[in-house]
Amino acid sequence: MDRSFSILYFYPDEKYDTITVHYNKQMGDFLMSVDFGTLLIVCALIFLAGFIDAIAGGGGLISLPAYLFAGFPVHTAIGSNKFSSCAGLASAGIKYLKEGKVRMSVALWSALGCIVGAGTGTRLGLYFSDRTLRMIVLAALPIVALFLATRKDLGADGKEVVMDRKKEAIMSTVIGMAVGMYDGLIGPGAGTFLILGFTTFIGIGLVEASACAKVSNMASNLTSVLILAFSGNVVYSVAIPAAVCSIVGSWAGAKVAVKGGGKRVKQFMYVVLALLFIKLVTEMF
Repeated sequence: MDRSFSILYFYPDEKYDTITVHYNKQMGDFLMSVDFGTLLIVCALIFLAGFIDAIAGGGGLISLPAYLFAGFPVHTAIGSNKFSSCAGLASAGIKYLKEGKVRMSVALWSALGCIVGAGTGTRLGLYFSDRTLRMIVLAALPIVALFLATRKDLGADGKEVVMDRKKEAIMSTVIGMAVGMYDGLIGPGAGTFLILGFTTFIGIGLVEASACAKVSNMASNLTSVLILAFSGNVVYSVAIPAAVCSIVGSWAGAKVAVKGGGKRVKQFMYVVLALLFIKLVTEMF
């Protein structure tokens, strides 16, 4: 596989050069140019995606379209997005770990479930049309929003439920498998549904649930990143600066979540659900 990258140069009183990425792949050649202005827009959107994702999940609703906006082919956009998202998830995860907010048993068992569920969901998706899957999610979103609105004490700080460790491990795995299956079938908003699952069925607080979701998501995404990277679907000249922005945005988002508590996480979950609803509607109509 042939790959060539031009370097971004800049000189005093002169315009920035263009980043050019050229691939020679068995599936065909394509030439992609990203000017500096577009790169700035992409990085700003990745920062915002990391910030929101660190609080309530759903950052992919912003970050993936950012790469598509830059003109990336779909598989390259997915690969580059996974790369920068993984960096952001690691950043948020470290911040939550430092604050003592990660319940590792929940995070690790759900990560295992996510990996298994994603594979199953991807295979199941072959038997359903995209429109059918989107209609199911569209019908479910208002119910989820109503559930959040009516459960005032959902994931409230200081109201965590103590669960037997064996039962907690089973529930974490089942939640991971269910959300992983959703991720394989549809994708966007998986982190938000992990948070919802942890708070509803395990009884942990929203901040702790968000922290566990980051570790779980990072573990499952890492597998995808390695596969996509080895297949040449990550454009590092754009994905690396985007990853730096994702790291900064995610760290800031985790800080806001820890400081604002469950109430702040819940507010951002409404934002993510609204973004997901808009995305699905626009894709269908």
